[in-house]
Amino acid sequence: MKIGKLTIIGLGLMGGSLAKALKAASAVDQVWATGRRSASLEKGLELGVIDHWSLDLAEAVKGADVVLVATPTLIAEQILADLQPLLDDHMVVTDVASVKGNIQQAAERVFGQVPPRMVLGHPIAGSEQSGVEAARAELFKDHRVILTPLPQNDPAAVQLVRDMWQCAGAEVVDMPVAEHDAVLAATSHLPHVLAYTLVDALAANGSAKDIFRFAAGGFRDFTRIASSDPTMWHDIVLANQDAILSGLDDFSTHLEYVRKCIADGDGAAIKQVFERAKSARDEHFLGQYLATRKPD
Repeated sequence: MKIGKLTIIGLGLMGGSLAKALKAASAVDQVWATGRRSASLEKGLELGVIDHWSLDLAEAVKGADVVLVATPTLIAEQILADLQPLLDDHMVVTDVASVKGNIQQAAERVFGQVPPRMVLGHPIAGSEQSGVEAARAELFKDHRVILTPLPQNDPAAVQLVRDMWQCAGAEVVDMPVAEHDAVLAATSHLPHVLAYTLVDALAANGSAKDIFRFAAGGFRDFTRIASSDPTMWHDIVLANQDAILSGLDDFSTHLEYVRKCIADGDGAAIKQVFERAKSARDEHFLGQYLATRKPD
């Protein structure tokens, strides 16, 4: 697979990493980028992540084989509206948004339905760092990319997007839109909400200085994701509001149960919760590790 021209709208960690990965795999001839400000675009050119940039969307996407929308989630609808008169029958549009339902709905409002050559996708990879300076070619290696193809999608467009991510080193899987958003709410969005909330609560504590000073490795590991881009996660939380609220309600019920067990001094029940959690995590993650580990 070889992409002649890839255009990235919103050059940052995700788009920049994809550009570097495809370049390293000799899977793209030229990479263009566009956005609202020139600073990140100039930096991307300086670092060799992209080959050309323009603040003019029409110039940036002209003749593109693939257009990657990598902007904040809540402005995606405006981006799609701006793209509408510029699309042709050759161009494939895809995205990297963490929430797929709102992108689907935005496309339906703009186009009437998701266009056949618009393939919704989400790479399950990232970093608490952001910006094109943090881009790295190996970001997607051995990580999953979820595509959420729709019945009207052109199979050739879906295959092109699949091939693109595989060239970047990713494992590509398909999933319905609603299932994607529910799964990501539980496994990614809810943990970020909890991490941000815990750090914020502790920071408001009168002993916050000592709390952070003597924090052990477990605290640092759990709260690492609270260093992620607040604007991006603000957008994600609002875009996937219903699924996240459902997850928060379920977690709150479970947390209240554990609180009651502690208050009652019910050691057996507490131990059961901890053992179930350890077993579930070990079964999944250890099994996953053993399944993917290369032989010595």
